[in-house]
Amino acid sequence: MIKVTKRMQDIINRDRKVFLTTTRVDYPFIADRGEGDFVWDIEGNKFIDFTSFVSVHNLGVNSRAAVRNAVKTQLDRLSHAAFTDFHAELPVKFAELLIKMFPAGFGKMFLSNSGTEANEAAMKFANIFTKRPYFMAFYNSFHGRTRGSLSLTSSRLKQREHFGGGFAPVVHVPFPNCYRCPLKLKYPECGIACLDYIRQYPLKKEVSPDEVAAFFLEPVQGEGGYVFPPQDYYKELRKLLDEHGILMVSDEVQTGYMRTGKFLALDNYGVKADMYTMAKALGAGLPIGATVVSNKLGDIPSGSHSNTFGGNLLAVAAGYESLKYVSQNKAKLEHDIKVKGKMALKRLKEMEERYELVGDARGMGLMLAIELVKDKGTKEPAVDERDQVVSECFNNGLILLECGESTIRIIPPVTISENSLAKGLDILENAIREVNVKMMSK
Repeated sequence: MIKVTKRMQDIINRDRKVFLTTTRVDYPFIADRGEGDFVWDIEGNKFIDFTSFVSVHNLGVNSRAAVRNAVKTQLDRLSHAAFTDFHAELPVKFAELLIKMFPAGFGKMFLSNSGTEANEAAMKFANIFTKRPYFMAFYNSFHGRTRGSLSLTSSRLKQREHFGGGFAPVVHVPFPNCYRCPLKLKYPECGIACLDYIRQYPLKKEVSPDEVAAFFLEPVQGEGGYVFPPQDYYKELRKLLDEHGILMVSDEVQTGYMRTGKFLALDNYGVKADMYTMAKALGAGLPIGATVVSNKLGDIPSGSHSNTFGGNLLAVAAGYESLKYVSQNKAKLEHDIKVKGKMALKRLKEMEERYELVGDARGMGLMLAIELVKDKGTKEPAVDERDQVVSECFNNGLILLECGESTIRIIPPVTISENSLAKGLDILENAIREVNVKMMSK
């Protein structure tokens, strides 16, 4: 049990006085330092990290000396060069290396500071390239919280309420969530009916396909619940979009950078997008976003988009050193993530079989989740029980994040050792067992 000391409570109280409410977890973790698979709080309590601080430290928390040294060296030279107004070599080197990680035919990008900015840029670029006003996105999606990207987002009502009146023109459609099918059908017998729904309703009754600039998607829905579509879904969606000249934009902010075992999660589905957005792990702990564009789309007019801090030299220095490691070790990373992901998913599936509380276990690479339910038959979300499991894990040395309505996401560094991964899963199962007993005894 983690004891909340006076020092810890004082920091929490001071925080509440000076900051507006955000999305903080319920348990009192106050970060102090990290190394590889582990993080420590300000009282020296050690935790296995199953969050990578929201999929930012994909290569381990603060673990790459080359990244730290690159930032220190760059800081002594120049921290900011107003890269969208003046030239600098380091962002060019970073972009050249990043482009090599993408499918053939990609050659230009725009650098920003976050995932939401990367998606905002993609929206503007899609308008420019197609001369069309509308966008499409999935229900339960998350693409950011600024006005344009929030128009695409539809994960939770509280993210959108009070902000109406200024949304971009976005049409939302059902995501192929086969555990909770929005059309109450079964895959594969349904023949991907949710795709037919797009054809028959939104594109016939709400918006002309000739007015839709782009369809934004997360290859795996992240904040909305770590939901994975059927393997053939995106190939069929791609055909539909190509039929009408609608661009496909893959939001790889959380799913990308080796999280699923591939540099781009969409590659797992054998599909290539027209634009990709990235952030989070791209900066190895420093804020950076990228919008990467297919060569066939061309360029944007001078002055149509810019920013102040995009291509910031400290963020690019960190990103470049991290990306060098990934590019040089890509084959090994892919193999190791596949092995560890398979082991972790096996454990989670065993929990699904063993406990009434675990309704569904799912994952790809080291992007994994368990969805908790009160009853496997009714699939009633077990929200309070989910929160109890997360808190119990914290008290036993494991930090986790929730997502969706009653889901726990498991996103350790992709470099996590098999030993740390197994220990973390032991802590998780013990917590599930304890909460499951309480639930069944009610």
